[in-house]
Amino acid sequence: MIAYDHRNMRYLPYKMLSADPIRHQAKILVVDDDDNVRFLTRQCLEAENMIVVEASNGFEAIDVFVRERPDLVFMDVEMPRMTGLEACQRIRELPQGESIPIMIVTGSDDRQSIDQGFEAGATQYRTKPVNWSLLGRDVQYMLRASSAFNSLKRQEDRLRYLAYYDPLTSLPNRRSFNEQLNRLLKRSQRHNTTAALLFIDLDHFKRINDSIGHARGDSLLVEIAKRLTMELREEDAVNYFSESSAADEEIGDGATEIARLGGDEFTVVLSDVSDIADIEKVARRILNSLSEPIALQSHNPVVTPSIGIALYPQDGSDPDTLIRNADTAMYVAKAEGRACFRFYNEDMNSRAFEQLKMEEELRDAMRNHELELRYQPQVDSQSGEVVSMEALVRWKHPTRGMVSPQEFIPVAESTGQIIELGEWVMSEVARHCLYWDTLGLKPFRVCVNISPLQFNQSNLPAWVAEFLEQSGLPPERLELELTESAIMNDAETNIAKLRALKDLGVDLAVDDFGTGYSSLSYLKRFPINTLKIDHSFISDLDTPDGAAIVDAILALAKSLKLRVIAEGIENEYQLEYLVRKGCDLLQGFFFARPIYPEDVPNMLHANFSAEIQEVIGGGIGEERYRR
Repeated sequence: MIAYDHRNMRYLPYKMLSADPIRHQAKILVVDDDDNVRFLTRQCLEAENMIVVEASNGFEAIDVFVRERPDLVFMDVEMPRMTGLEACQRIRELPQGESIPIMIVTGSDDRQSIDQGFEAGATQYRTKPVNWSLLGRDVQYMLRASSAFNSLKRQEDRLRYLAYYDPLTSLPNRRSFNEQLNRLLKRSQRHNTTAALLFIDLDHFKRINDSIGHARGDSLLVEIAKRLTMELREEDAVNYFSESSAADEEIGDGATEIARLGGDEFTVVLSDVSDIADIEKVARRILNSLSEPIALQSHNPVVTPSIGIALYPQDGSDPDTLIRNADTAMYVAKAEGRACFRFYNEDMNSRAFEQLKMEEELRDAMRNHELELRYQPQVDSQSGEVVSMEALVRWKHPTRGMVSPQEFIPVAESTGQIIELGEWVMSEVARHCLYWDTLGLKPFRVCVNISPLQFNQSNLPAWVAEFLEQSGLPPERLELELTESAIMNDAETNIAKLRALKDLGVDLAVDDFGTGYSSLSYLKRFPINTLKIDHSFISDLDTPDGAAIVDAILALAKSLKLRVIAEGIENEYQLEYLVRKGCDLLQGFFFARPIYPEDVPNMLHANFSAEIQEVIGGGIGEERYRR
């Protein structure tokens, strides 16, 4: 727990500020140079069941105070070497002496002497001669008043903590961040220095939360906060927020401010930056530290950050503009592959506006029936028959024309619209399949891409089961294509989800295989039917590395008794190589571009065995193949 240190204007754990746990006996420090006075005082206080420790002068009093940590100090003013007033001041300067009750005793009863006592830090003032019969009662009263005061102070500290700090991670919250950023920017303006704001967002954090639960998700956020703090403390001074004004010069030079704004968003502010290279160094350290696996009981998820960086004053002269531009740069980092950092530039705003516009237009497109499905055939390499189709979504925009999926699919994924889009695709596939069945066509599989966001929905198996029941689509007609990275993230949990889908009777394929980080031990346990070689490897088949990767995937699939499909086949050399190596299914522009639903019946009657045999028999590209 954290409390506020009023003297040093910073937050500290409560145990550093609060008194020891309540004792059965209060401990009183008696300070007087007169042995008889100390003896009488001890007699009175011990009669009230109190523990008494003694000191004969001011220097000794300070030593005993630090060692014994008493609950109250009873101190004479007139002492040699160091007066009681000086000792009182010294005790108040100690961290544990800030709120300890101090009763000073003196023979002077004039107003000036009393004022001097309170100015030195005394809690109560007694004049000599001491009324020994009432001393125990007076001390008990001061202890009760002190206890009540400390209780109120702890409540105040708790309220202040809740107002300025995130209770989960103990990092400054959004309110603290906004106030401190404003101070730092004003300070940078006065000193004509540069500051940098790093806006950090965790990639796919919702997917982790949904898959391993919110409790473990909270534990992950706590670990992220620890890593940020420890990483930046190694070389950067971490200065927690104070209540000082904008003119306060106690904000350290080159300070690093860390905050959690909420959810999976964190910020780091670097002040007095002299070189852009220093900012890049910090950003890389954050990337490397946060990207390490995090041990959460039986799970070891990897969470990568996307970081947007905006500089003061060139990217914004006020906090709102700086935050907005750093946030924009962060979204650009996500759009460019995640797990990276990007500095803000003015072009980003126009791109952000275009993305927002596309998001709105995509929402309208789903309502206005602007989306269409196309189907690309998958050909059996042995028979030449079309045995399956992949469903591909297309957007026919009223003014832009055909919008590439590479443009609108990332927007749909980042906004969550991919869920609705995926459900629409499934319903259209079912509608088309049921229509084709009325034409007496041979049964064939339709492959539908499932986005990582869809796959991470905990109710996906239940939704697919309900979809199959309501649509009437036979489950054996459907193959769900899942990305390698999606199923490998939290593989243990995903095995159960894949088995639940498999139990429904649908086929499962791993899309873009070879681009992720599959573990062979997990791959053997996944109930999948098909591996789909990514088109990037097919396009590199004429290189030794590309061919070696394809060979390895084909050998792996054969050992696991899995179907293999190669996508992106565009030329005869690629076709010949894959057929000779025993690839089961072939897909690409060499056979056909994606076709309209009404053209599917004719395509199913097509047979590409002649084209395949011509390539194989003619030995086209055979010399390159042998090399």
